Amino acid sequence: MTTYYLQMLIPQQLRSKPKPEHLEIIQAQIPNYRVNRFLYSFVGEAWQWTDKLVWSDEAWECYAHNPKLYTYIAYYHGSIAGYYELEVHEHGDVEIVYFGLSPEYIGKGLGGYLLTHAIESAWKLSEVRRVWVHTCSLDHEGALANYQARGFEVYLKEEG
Repeated sequence: MTTYYLQMLIPQQLRSKPKPEHLEIIQAQIPNYRVNRFLYSFVGEAWQWTDKLVWSDEAWECYAHNPKLYTYIAYYHGSIAGYYELEVHEHGDVEIVYFGLSPEYIGKGLGGYLLTHAIESAWKLSEVRRVWVHTCSLDHEGALANYQARGFEVYLKEEG
């Protein structure tokens, strides 16, 4: 497995995509661990996201109630299509912790704009120094290309 760590150091690096028709992205204003757990499973199942599947309700609740975590849900024609989560770390680092579409929504031109929205949302948070994300060879084969097309640059590559 290869893991790629990517970053964006200034908002002007963003190469945005236009918003597709019938796509709405809404921030979840009220933390609810069941929603975060559902989204993680809904999107991550196809990409072997398994590390949090063993979490207890209490662990999920603690995660979802982190005041530095922001969850955004993408709706396409009113149905949940995907999501992303942002987490603010020390020193102004904002991580796109989770990002993705459910497999049935891939190939409809939604991913580029969803990532654009995630990056714009990250830069709007206070005192952001950089926005970063990681992806790996188990993710969708277009994930790395989407990150790079939006302006992210690889700063670290790990094998193993």
